[in-house]
Amino acid sequence: MTDRFDVAAHPGERAYRLLAGLVVPRPIALVTTVDAAGRTNAAPFSFFNVLGTEPPIAGFAPADRDDGTMKDTAANLLATGECVIHLCDEPLAARMVACARALPPGESEVERGDFATRAAERVRAPILTECPVALECRFLDQRRYGENRLFVVEILLAHVRAGVADPATWKVDYAAYAPIGRLNSPDGYVRTTERFRLPFPRD
Repeated sequence: MTDRFDVAAHPGERAYRLLAGLVVPRPIALVTTVDAAGRTNAAPFSFFNVLGTEPPIAGFAPADRDDGTMKDTAANLLATGECVIHLCDEPLAARMVACARALPPGESEVERGDFATRAAERVRAPILTECPVALECRFLDQRRYGENRLFVVEILLAHVRAGVADPATWKVDYAAYAPIGRLNSPDGYVRTTERFRLPFPRD
């Protein structure tokens, strides 16, 4: 037996409640952008993933505000064409979540979260130095599907905490890397410290 949920007939809040609870765990992008005045914004998005590697691309979907206007991340990305996507581990979880708070324009989540920053190499948005991973990205495309706004960016440069990835092989060491993931809204998260392996089928 299964229960049926007609998500096409109930888009919006009901679909979000179900799908955001079922499609888990999701990676979380903590995205920094700058506006035309050079002010920094930081916001987390769990409708996010890497989408391909030739070229290396990622996508995330910032919802609009309740009044239909774009959130700062979307507006800044369209204005400047650049961002930095960060991945966070458990020690940074509370500060990352604090960046989701709606602040007046011009007030920085970076300062509220007490993040240290440093200049990126290829984009204007800053890097949050405490994060284990920072991906410098440039804007490629935006698509609208109903009320959904999907951004696709090209990953230009990855800054990775020493010990997480081997500079020679580029392989990631999960003993040194344990990002958090997203479960249900509004407060569900997951650790990635318990793992298992299965052999890839070669026949």
